[in-house]
Amino acid sequence: MEWNASVGIPLIILGAIVLLLIYLFGGPKKLEQGERRPQRRTASDGERVEPTFGDPEVTPAQGELDVSLAGELDRLGAAVAGRDADGARGARPSHGARPDRAIERIVTLFVASRTDEPLAGPDIVVAAEKAGLEFGDMGIFHRLVLGKKADGPVFSLANMVKPGHFDMARLDDVRTPGVTLFMTLPGPLPALDAWEMLLPTAQRLAELLDAQVLDEGRNALGRQRIAHIRDELRAWDRQQERQQIRPGR
Repeated sequence: MEWNASVGIPLIILGAIVLLLIYLFGGPKKLEQGERRPQRRTASDGERVEPTFGDPEVTPAQGELDVSLAGELDRLGAAVAGRDADGARGARPSHGARPDRAIERIVTLFVASRTDEPLAGPDIVVAAEKAGLEFGDMGIFHRLVLGKKADGPVFSLANMVKPGHFDMARLDDVRTPGVTLFMTLPGPLPALDAWEMLLPTAQRLAELLDAQVLDEGRNALGRQRIAHIRDELRAWDRQQERQQIRPGR
């Protein structure tokens, strides 16, 4: 069979083109530099997926205590104070009780376990006492102003899961993914001074419990967020000072 250049050459070129197309488009797409593969979402598109804490088998049907809502403090106080039919309060310590004043803002930090292993109640109590906190009103821990305990707590520590308080009679049974530290404003100290006590306490607790400090959004607390909180609280203090000076004019 004689070679027919007019037919053979076009066939060779066509075959080469087909092979090139298969090479370019037939295999799996490679990621460009800096490109990420799509990740499986556990929520609808556009919705932020927050990290979850705890094991439902460890904390059945309790949910998380969100102390960013002032109403949660009222419910916590009502539950622990035992405001039921007989109105009995029991022998629970009363120091750390908040004065009857409106809560305008709550600043929150979390100290959460680094792993799936929950924090144990006895370990939390030991760490809280080492960090200078006192067990008191509402069955939670408080940092108080020396000599001015009647002014209320600088900040408090509660269980991260509802009902939030610590039952000392059943402390060995307590297992929780973390604890919540919060301060209510206005408080016994300027907001910035209170923050400068709250932050190192949270860091100390995290060190003692081999845990991590998270911000109010449950993200790792970094330097940028710390600086932003300081700026916010500095502005808060200035606003409070202006409001106190204004009526005297």
